[in-house]
Amino acid sequence: MTLKPLFMNKINHCILRPQNPLKLLSQQEVSGLAASTKDTMNLFRNCALAILNTDSQEDDATQVFAAFADFDIQLIPQSRGLTLEIFNAPAQAFVDGEMIRGIHAHLFSALRDIVYTDFIANHASELNFDSSVGITDAVFRILRNAQIVRGDVQPNMVVCWGGHSIPRHEYDYSKEVGYLLGLRGLDIITGCGIGAMKGPMKGAAVGHAKQQIKTGRYIGISEPGIIASESPNAIVNELSIMPDIEKRLEAFVRLAHTIIVFPGGAGTIEEILYLLSILMHPDNQQKIPLILAGPDSCQTYFDELEAFLVTTLGEPVKGYYQIITGEPKTVAAQARQNVEAVHQHRKEKQEAYYFNWQLAIDHALQVPFIPSHKNMANLVLHSQLPAHQLAINLRSAFSGIVAGNVKAFGQEQVAKHGPYALYGDSQILSAIEKLLHSLVRDKRMKIVEQSEHYVPCYTLTPTTRNA
Repeated sequence: MTLKPLFMNKINHCILRPQNPLKLLSQQEVSGLAASTKDTMNLFRNCALAILNTDSQEDDATQVFAAFADFDIQLIPQSRGLTLEIFNAPAQAFVDGEMIRGIHAHLFSALRDIVYTDFIANHASELNFDSSVGITDAVFRILRNAQIVRGDVQPNMVVCWGGHSIPRHEYDYSKEVGYLLGLRGLDIITGCGIGAMKGPMKGAAVGHAKQQIKTGRYIGISEPGIIASESPNAIVNELSIMPDIEKRLEAFVRLAHTIIVFPGGAGTIEEILYLLSILMHPDNQQKIPLILAGPDSCQTYFDELEAFLVTTLGEPVKGYYQIITGEPKTVAAQARQNVEAVHQHRKEKQEAYYFNWQLAIDHALQVPFIPSHKNMANLVLHSQLPAHQLAINLRSAFSGIVAGNVKAFGQEQVAKHGPYALYGDSQILSAIEKLLHSLVRDKRMKIVEQSEHYVPCYTLTPTTRNA
């Protein structure tokens, strides 16, 4: 394996003092965190390495971990709290021997969200992940501990989703939309990586600066399984690492006042299906405004996406989103209007602005979907299902494809057992195949550098009933 020269630049040793909210810990908390399990510390180590690798263009987690096999991070208990001792960290995280402050803050965010959350969940028994109500409460408390949920600040939250590996003109479009959102005083939440996750934040930062808004919020929400391939971009000033992809997605939708989706790959399709399964749920009368947006050149992308959605979920799915190509000013103005409408609705209903407690989320969307070959093969992909339930299963299928493409567990499963097998109605599988082929054509799927083409991590087999 050929490693980039940047990987060879390392800082051999440094010690970091804690930042809020971990400056003040009880002795029980200090001892509990210091006694974290090996699995928890390995998870923290991997996320810490991803954070230190911020703004790298490398999105292969396996290569990053191999390049920094000698990286280590240790918790050092002290009477006043914890310090971090770090060995062989990426040099790009430092300036003149001092760690960049934003990266420093993100490291302690990871410590808070991984190690401290594990402590309060599994040792102090303060979090319950066994029920829908408990999971939503845990998502809220993790976000509150991160000071992302604040009762004293009226939020104007625009969630932006989209691909992390996109052409320059699509990135520039997302940045222009972000700029116009910033001029309108709106804050940005993304998956915190590069591409369509960085563009809106970077644009909004300029828009906020022009409006002399000094409290602009650029919130990144990640999860351990994907942070190594989508490490936090440099604009993120608030970071939260949720326990898994399902809690991450729930955090997005409970925080959002409107959602803008830019073009992306299988991960973006997964996010769209997740949201549509919620919006189409019969128990949800209130809606989260959804805009699908991209430059004029992405009209074909949205036509093919909509064809997939209509074929699988039915014609009524068109009522749950708005497609805008080009016209970034129209996108931003519509987002501002959406946020104001959501605020008015919550004011009339006396509901919280900062967290959407009333949204009904199916339990199947809250518990981790493990992309094993058995679980993928057992997904029911049949048109007889209610549309919201089929959307849930389609979301799981795309989640598995994402895992097979870029996540360590999925890559290991595919390497060991071969491609995932998906079974279902021929019409649904044909729609999946057409959409995936279009993503490959547009280079929105992970390409193997040596062969310059996409190697599918899945097979599609029509059947009258699930195998």
